[in-house]
Amino acid sequence: MRNVLEWLETAAQACPGKLAVADESSRLTFAELEAKARAIGSALSGRVHAGEAVALYAEKSADILAAMLGTAYAGGFYSLIDTRQPKVRVEAILAALSPAAVITDAAHAETAAEMLADTGYEALMLEDLAACPVDDGALAAARASAIDTDPLYCNFTSGSTGTPKGVLVSHRSVIDFIPVFCSTLGIGADDVIANQAPFDFDVSVKDIYSMLCARASMHIIPREYFSTPTKLMDYLCDRGATTLIWAVSAMCFVSIMNGFGYRLPEKVSKVMFSGEVMPPKQLRIWQKWLPDATYVNLYGPTEITCNCTYYVIDREYANDEVIPMGKPFANERVFLLDEDGALVTEPGEQGEICVSGTALGLGYLGDAERTAASFCQNPLNRRWLEPIYRTGDLGRLDEDGNLVYVSRKDHQIKHMGHRIELGDIEAAAMGVDGVERTCCLYDSRRKKLRLFYVGSIEKDALAESLHALLPSFMVPNAIRQIDAMPLTKNGKIDRNALANLK
Repeated sequence: MRNVLEWLETAAQACPGKLAVADESSRLTFAELEAKARAIGSALSGRVHAGEAVALYAEKSADILAAMLGTAYAGGFYSLIDTRQPKVRVEAILAALSPAAVITDAAHAETAAEMLADTGYEALMLEDLAACPVDDGALAAARASAIDTDPLYCNFTSGSTGTPKGVLVSHRSVIDFIPVFCSTLGIGADDVIANQAPFDFDVSVKDIYSMLCARASMHIIPREYFSTPTKLMDYLCDRGATTLIWAVSAMCFVSIMNGFGYRLPEKVSKVMFSGEVMPPKQLRIWQKWLPDATYVNLYGPTEITCNCTYYVIDREYANDEVIPMGKPFANERVFLLDEDGALVTEPGEQGEICVSGTALGLGYLGDAERTAASFCQNPLNRRWLEPIYRTGDLGRLDEDGNLVYVSRKDHQIKHMGHRIELGDIEAAAMGVDGVERTCCLYDSRRKKLRLFYVGSIEKDALAESLHALLPSFMVPNAIRQIDAMPLTKNGKIDRNALANLK
C-alpha cells in the first residue's frame, strides 16, 4: 500500500452504500465520498502538482473531508486553516505553505476574501470544484508518479520565533500507524466514531483514517456543541456513537458540566484521550457513568503521527496519581535519553522521551535548521542512519515498565489541548508598540497562561492587541505590568521569581 486513498477506494468498492461521514446536516456514503473526492481532485489536477500544498479555509464538514482527500488525489498535501485565527496568523501560515490553491466554501467565502486580501491568493469555491467532471487520466497520472513518502498533510503548531511551525506527515507514516491503532484498540466496521477534534489538530487524523481503514462511520460534532452540553449529549446518543478519540479538555467539559446527568450515551464502548494529563477526578466521573467502556490514555506529539504509546486503564486512579502513558504501539520504538545521550532504563529516573520508526513525520515545512535539531540521528546507533524525534518531553519508567509523563523539557506547554510554545506568545507581545520586554509563564496547577511585561502600554490595550494577533487558546489569562524583569546571576530572566510574584 502506497497511498491512503487505497483505503477509500477499497471501502467504496466493498461497501459503497455504507455511511462514511456525516456532519450536522449532510451525509456521504463511501461511494459518494470517493466520487466527490475524485471530482475535486480532477478540478485541482491542473493547478496542484506533486508535493504542493492546498490550504483549506473552512470549518470541518463532510465536504471539507472530501476536499482533503481530493487534494491527495491531485498529488498535493492539505493543510486546514482555523477560521477563528486572526488575519496576521493566517497570512503567516499561507507564507509558510506557499499553497498552489486555497479552498473555501460558501459559508466562509466572505471571511476568506478578507483574510486573503493583499496575499495574492484568491479562494476557489468548494462547491464549484465538487461539480467538476472526473478526469480519470489526470488522477491516474498523479497516482502513478506518487510514492508513499510524499506528504499527506501539514498541521501548524506554535513556534518559538512567533512564526507558525508546520509539521509535515507522509502517507507512509499514516499507513504505518492507523492499522496498528485500529487493531490494538479494537476499532472495526461496526464502530461509530464521534469526531471532536478540529481537522487542523492531529487527533482528527485518528478519526478520519480509522474510519477509512476500518470502514467505520464517522460523525462530525459541530465545534459549538462543546459549549452546550445538552446538544453534545443528544448528538452522541442520537448518532449512536461507540468510539470517542478526544482531547482531555473535551472530556473534562462533559464531566464538569454534568452532561451525563442529562443524557447517557450508552453505546459508547471505547474512550481514548490525549493532549494533556487527564485529571483522575474527571476520569472517575466517566468511569462511574460508563463503567463498561474501555478507557485508553494516549501519548504522542504531532511529529510522530498522532501517538506512540498507549495505556489501557484497568482501575480508578486517585487524585494524586498520574495515569501512565503506557508502552509503545507496534513498530514504534520509544525510549528515554539523559542529557548526555545515554539510555535511561532505571525506574524512576528521568529522561527525554525519544521516538523512532516509520511513523516519524517529515520534519518542519521550510525549516531545515529546526528539523535537524529535532529529527536527528539516534546517539545510541553509530552504525547506520536511524532518525529519531526528540520530543522535548521528560518522562520516567515505572516499576512495570510503563512510561510516565513528567513535564516539558523547555518552555513548550500543553494548554486547552493545544501544544504552545511560550516564546510564540512573547514574540507576539513584543511586536506590540509600548512593550519593551516580556515573559510568559504557565501555571500548570491553575491551567493559566501568565504574561509579564515591561513597557508603557496599558495591560487592557495589550490584551486587545493579543486577541488580534493570537488564537484564543494562546491569549494569556492574566497580564501583569512590572517595572523591570528580575534576572538570575547569569543575566537571564528569573522565571521562578516571576512565578512567585503575588
